[in-house]
Amino acid sequence: MSIRYGSNNGSNFRSGGSGYEEAPTQVSPTQQMAMSRFVSRTYGWMFIGLLLTGIVASMIASSESAMAMVASSPGIMMVLVIAQLGIVMGLSMAYQKLSAATATLGFLAYSALTGVTFSVIFLIYTASSIGQVFMITAGMFGGLALYGTVTKKDLTGIGTFVGMGLWGLILVGVVNMFVRSEALSMGLSAIAVVVFSGLTAYDAQRIRAMAYASTLGGSTQDGDKSAIMGALMLYLNFINLFWALLRLFGNRRE
Repeated sequence: MSIRYGSNNGSNFRSGGSGYEEAPTQVSPTQQMAMSRFVSRTYGWMFIGLLLTGIVASMIASSESAMAMVASSPGIMMVLVIAQLGIVMGLSMAYQKLSAATATLGFLAYSALTGVTFSVIFLIYTASSIGQVFMITAGMFGGLALYGTVTKKDLTGIGTFVGMGLWGLILVGVVNMFVRSEALSMGLSAIAVVVFSGLTAYDAQRIRAMAYASTLGGSTQDGDKSAIMGALMLYLNFINLFWALLRLFGNRRE
């Protein structure tokens, strides 16, 4: 389930140390207010995406027929995963041509599909451990995002390092699909926690830079679209961090 949004997002923002022009130390009160609104919209959309995922997953888990169909049909699950990949790739590659409404629809569709694929965790792990791991994930994510937002240290080096680690995770994960080693799977989950923790801090800093770039000009449509793309980055980090922690610490059903 480690799906990652592209690092450049196809945006037209000017490149800087974190992939966008970094916000200066001193900004005008008007710019500060605009940046705060941008960041609030971004995290707000991420929350909406997570809420939609949770609602869809809970609805399917509460329906025996729906759960049986998802759990007993590998073909359906594969189609859903391919659809998720298609949405993320489509949003990334067609970023310049997309309207804010289309980007929003794509993000919500991805969140809903993730809810379908995530519904199977209720068959594997106890509801209490899922809730506990979610709270742990929320705490970790919040702390890392706060650090990435307020730190004056350039996190580009960390972003590059964990980005390389992500590709390693994907390649070894593909190999493990054939090897089916539980020990290797747990090791990958531990590495995933480190990788997505780093990406969370890095992407939070990038969003601060995106917020500053949005104050330099451009239409409201572009700002809304950028906020959706930022929300998608954060959403993917949260989901993958949650999944890795659940693999490590979740209590499996008997």
